[in-house]
Amino acid sequence: MPLLHRLVKVYFTIHTYQGLTCPYRISFSCLPASWHFSLSPLVLPRLLLPSFRQYHYIPVKTRKCLAEFCFQLHLARVTDVEATDTSNPNLNYGLVVDCGSSGSRVFVYCWPQHNGNPHDLLDIRQMRDQHRKPVVMKIKPGISELAKTPEKASDYIHPLLSFAAQHIPKHKHQETPLYILCTAGMRVLSDSQQEALLEDLRTDIPVHFNFLFSDSHVEVISGKQEGVYAWIGINFVLGRFNHVASERDAVVEVQVPGGDQQEALVRKRTAGVLDMGGVSTQIAYEVPKTVSFASPQQEEVAKNLLAEFNLGCDAHRTEHVYRVYVSTFLGFGGNAARQRYEESIVRNTLTKNKLLGLHVGETAESPLLDPCLPTDLQDEVGPATQKLHLRGTGDFDHCRQLLQPFLNRTNETHSSLNGIYQPPIDYPNSQFYGFSEFYYCTEDVLRMGGDFNSSKYSVAAKGYCATQWRSLKERFDSGLYASHADVHRLKYQCFKSAWMYEVFHSGFSFPIDYKNLRTALLVYDKEVQWTLGAILYRTRFLPLRDIQQETLKGVHAHWRHSFSFVNNHYLFLACFLVVFLSILLYLLRLRRIHSCTTQRCTPSTVEWLEEGLGSPSLPITL
Repeated sequence: MPLLHRLVKVYFTIHTYQGLTCPYRISFSCLPASWHFSLSPLVLPRLLLPSFRQYHYIPVKTRKCLAEFCFQLHLARVTDVEATDTSNPNLNYGLVVDCGSSGSRVFVYCWPQHNGNPHDLLDIRQMRDQHRKPVVMKIKPGISELAKTPEKASDYIHPLLSFAAQHIPKHKHQETPLYILCTAGMRVLSDSQQEALLEDLRTDIPVHFNFLFSDSHVEVISGKQEGVYAWIGINFVLGRFNHVASERDAVVEVQVPGGDQQEALVRKRTAGVLDMGGVSTQIAYEVPKTVSFASPQQEEVAKNLLAEFNLGCDAHRTEHVYRVYVSTFLGFGGNAARQRYEESIVRNTLTKNKLLGLHVGETAESPLLDPCLPTDLQDEVGPATQKLHLRGTGDFDHCRQLLQPFLNRTNETHSSLNGIYQPPIDYPNSQFYGFSEFYYCTEDVLRMGGDFNSSKYSVAAKGYCATQWRSLKERFDSGLYASHADVHRLKYQCFKSAWMYEVFHSGFSFPIDYKNLRTALLVYDKEVQWTLGAILYRTRFLPLRDIQQETLKGVHAHWRHSFSFVNNHYLFLACFLVVFLSILLYLLRLRRIHSCTTQRCTPSTVEWLEEGLGSPSLPITL
C-alpha cells in the first residue's frame, strides 16, 4: 500500500452543468503516465443521483433545485472566496502590475502545485486576504505622467510592490514571478520616453525586492495583447479550457494552427468577448477554421489582428493551441461616439443656418430636434462660442438611422467597423459575452441584463426613448433604476442603446435573431481582469517543473521499493558464481596434481607413497 500511495495519484474533479448529467471526471496519474475518464451519473450509486427515468417523476421545483445544485458545484471552483492559506507550503504566488492611463494596480494571484496532468492548466486564482477580499491595490495617476521624470518610476511603483510583499510569505518571494505590464497611457509616449521609464524599473526593482523579475517581465503591451489576455481570462473562469466535455457542452471542430490541414480537433467551444468602454470598443473570439482572404492587402491586415498561441505547457501538444481574432476600435466607445455625433450635428447645423439664413438651435425657444434624446429633454452641446440647444424627440429607430454613417462600414467582404477585416463567425455555434456598455445599456435602466434578446431590447429601448423626461426623472428619484445609474445615464441612455444596437448588428453583423449573447458585469460574481489571462499565459511552462518533479519522485520511489529485491537476486548470483568458480579451480588443481604424478615420479616412489614405507637411501654428495 505505501508503494501505491507513492506511485498513484487520483484526482477527482466534479464537472457540473445545468441539468442532472453532472459527469464526474476521474484522473488516474500513475506517473509518468496518466489516464483520464468521465463517469456518467448512471454508473454512480442511485443514492447519489437519480436515473433519467426517475428524474421525470421528480417534481419540477425539486428538479430545478437539483439542477441548481449541480450548477453550484460547477461554480465552486470559481466562486471560492475563502481567505488564502499562506501557511500552505505547496502554494505558489505571482504578481501582475497593470500600469494603465489613469492609474496602476497590482494583482496578487496564487495557485497550488500542478496536479501532474499535462492536459490541465494551472489553477490560478486571485489571492484573498484574511477578510476574504481580493489582494489588490491601486495608485494614481498613471505612470505615463512621469514621462519627464523617468528616474522616479521605481519610487512610483514601490508602494504597490511593498503592499504585495506584505501578503506573500517572505520565503516565497524569490520564486514569485513579477510582471509589470503597461497599457494605453504608455502607448502614446515616444519610444525613448517608454524605454527611460522601463529601464528605471528594470534597474531599481531587483535592488529593493527579491521577486522573480527579469528585463522581459516589464514591457508596454499592445492593444492586441491586452485583448488576448482578456479573452484568456474570461474563458479560463468559464472553464472552457478544460476539454473533458459532457453531452451538454457545446463543442467546435478546430483546425489547429500550424498543423496538418487535415488534422481536426474537437473540443469545448470558447466564448467570444465584446467590450464597449467610453472611448473604444473591442471584439475578441476564436477562429477555429483556417481563413481565406479576398486580397493580399486583406491578408496583410489580418496578420496583425490574428493571434496564434499555445496555452499548454508542452509545445508539442495541440489541445491548447488557439487562433484568436482581436480588434480594438478607438472612437467607437459610448462616450466617444456621442462626442462625434454632437460635433457632427453642430457642424452641419451651423453650416445649414449660415447657408439658408436660419437660426435653428441658437436659442432654447428654437432648439434643434434630436431623436437620440428622451422626449422633451433639453440639452446644450458645442463649444461656448457656438452653443447649440437641443430638445429630444425620443425616436429610437430614427436615431439608429442617423448613427449608421458613424460606423464607417465599407462594402468589402468580411469587414466590420471602420472597414477593418473581421473573420467569419459561425453564429449558430458561437457564444459571446458583452461587458461594460453592453451591460450598462441593457441593465442600468432597462433592467434586461443577462441573455440578450434583440427584439425585446429594441421594444424596451423604444419605450424608454419615447417616455417624457419628466417621468424618467421621477422614476429615477423613486429608485426604480440600478443603484449605480446616474442622471448622465438617464440623459444618454437612448443614444447609447441605439449605438450599442447598431454596433452589434450593423457593425459586427450579428443577426437580429442571435440568441447567444450574454451581457454581464461579472463572471460568476467576479470581475475578471485581463491580468488573469496575462499570468496564465506567461506562467504556462511552470507545470513542466512540477510534472518533471513528480516523474522523478515516481521513478525514485519505484527504485527504492525494488532495490532490495533486485539486490538480493544479484547477491545470490554472485555467491553462486563464487562457489562455482571455487569448485572449478579445485578440480583443475586436482587434475594438475594427477598429471604431475604420472609423468615425473618413479614406480618405487609411487609404491612408497602407497604402502607408507620409509624412503630409500639417497646418495649424498659432500
